Amino acid sequence: MSSGDRSQAVDGKRSYEVRTYGCQMNVHDSERLSGLLEGAGYVRAPEDADGDADVVVFNTCAVRENADNKLYGNLGRLAPMKTKRPGMQIAVGGCLAQKDRDTIVRRAPWVDVVFGTHNIGKLPVLLERARVQEEAQVEIAESLEAFPSTLPTRRESAYAAWVSISVGCNNTCTFCIVPALRGKEKDRRPGDILAEIEALVAEGVSEITLLGQNVNAYGSDIGDREAFSKLLRACGTIEGLERVRFTSPHPRDFTDDVIAAMAETPNVMPQLHMPLQSGSDTILKAMRRSYRQDRYLGIIDKVRAAIPHAAISTDIIVGFPGETEEDFEQTMRVVRKARFAQAFTFQYSKRPGTPAAEMDGQIPKKVVQERYMRLSALQEEISWDENKSQVGRTLEVMVAEGEGRKDGATHRLSGRAPDNRLVHFTKPDDAVRPGDVVTVEITYAAPHHLLAEGPTRAVRRTRAGDAWDKRNATGATKPAGVLLGLPTVGVPAPLPAVTGGCGAQ
Repeated sequence: MSSGDRSQAVDGKRSYEVRTYGCQMNVHDSERLSGLLEGAGYVRAPEDADGDADVVVFNTCAVRENADNKLYGNLGRLAPMKTKRPGMQIAVGGCLAQKDRDTIVRRAPWVDVVFGTHNIGKLPVLLERARVQEEAQVEIAESLEAFPSTLPTRRESAYAAWVSISVGCNNTCTFCIVPALRGKEKDRRPGDILAEIEALVAEGVSEITLLGQNVNAYGSDIGDREAFSKLLRACGTIEGLERVRFTSPHPRDFTDDVIAAMAETPNVMPQLHMPLQSGSDTILKAMRRSYRQDRYLGIIDKVRAAIPHAAISTDIIVGFPGETEEDFEQTMRVVRKARFAQAFTFQYSKRPGTPAAEMDGQIPKKVVQERYMRLSALQEEISWDENKSQVGRTLEVMVAEGEGRKDGATHRLSGRAPDNRLVHFTKPDDAVRPGDVVTVEITYAAPHHLLAEGPTRAVRRTRAGDAWDKRNATGATKPAGVLLGLPTVGVPAPLPAVTGGCGAQ
């Protein structure tokens, strides 16, 4: 199909494609970018467009290693396509755009629009201005112009949704550049958050994830230290809201009132992603992490006492500057004691603009790799043991879309348990849709997933499943899959060396 044919395939309107990199905040922003473009009259390009659209938007990340090289490589591949397609536009936004600004247009002069993290609402205007003036538009706001959740949205899921409660971060971790790109923390009003959640539930959403760069610091901007626990409890009063999750908290701000709210609010799920980063007090100090090993393990103990079946996950950086073998052994000690259900383990690498990049004691790559492999092996063993403890349990699993890559061949479906473990289960006789809930008995455990091989105990059709039916019955383009950056069960497959995602506090 030619480029011109593709244009006709989407009702003669200009088509768009959004490519997302990075953390959950970027995914949430991309949903807003899609909503803005559709509100301006664009239509989503076919799932297999692969850049063959009238407008291609890159929503970038500045944290992942070689993020700039990957961006310019992708931009380079689009250059000849743009030459052949008159009127095609390319836009670059997100954290890398906020950081590099004019550099992007200098290195890729065929880019039409560059916008930052604070002014995503300007994208349609900037595209039109670039078209009329026939020159690149670079507009980077230094402070937030409009809270992302006030903008139109095109959600990727009919049954689950992100809800941003704050943007920015007040921490000064030496390995992280995010505060410089996202700015100081700014909180939404609780009433606005709850109104958005209620509107989502009215549309059929049954699971929401509260988002923030430092989600449990919510309230610092509005002067209420218990605002986050109050928000969790308020979510418990919303009829039809079945599951509430949040990411990512910071140990410094994880207080007893939050633990109590999690334990006492039935629709707050027994799941906690609590970034550790290092088990060494010396390294935590060098990272400017305002907690120490004992404080971290104390939080884990309190959570387990209040919520015995909670699945706890974490982020860990291996090979931070100055890390000795003893420092690394302290991290291994915490992993053994905490017994995480899952972990994201990262090999430290320099990030320009961060204090850690200029520190003495940079660790040789070979040493970092060897430690990383030891940590991964330990966590793999623990994840498998923790998953084995689930065998024999009866769980309610929310059916998911796109979670089981082998489901077609195995005649299974997949979904998430309340604690967010991935469960593959035998396809029941009754028809089920994403968003519906099935009751199954776990019969087998692997490090990265659980399996329910017996017959399904029960199927509960839900309003969320109805919403999925409605979306797919309208003939709308099926949303493309998005790598959310959420922790997966067990140790993930080896990744390129990174410093931890934007949301990894």
